[in-house]
Amino acid sequence: MNKRVTIEMPEEMHEAITEHAAKAGAKTDAYVLDLIEQHLEDLHDIALAEAAMERIRDGEPTYTLEEVKLRLGLDD
Repeated sequence: MNKRVTIEMPEEMHEAITEHAAKAGAKTDAYVLDLIEQHLEDLHDIALAEAAMERIRDGEPTYTLEEVKLRLGLDD
């Protein structure tokens, strides 16, 4: 089920969003929804990367591409 959200933003920001949406051939609402979705995906990716970095800092081993190929028998 979709939910409606109303926000207030500076006029300059609204104009910029409207302009970018027009250049992309999209309606402003759809463009803003896409921007929010992309940002949420970026936040998720950042969280995964930070968790991986923490595991590496805690001593989880890493492997080079060559080591992985050798272990998997793909070094042909």
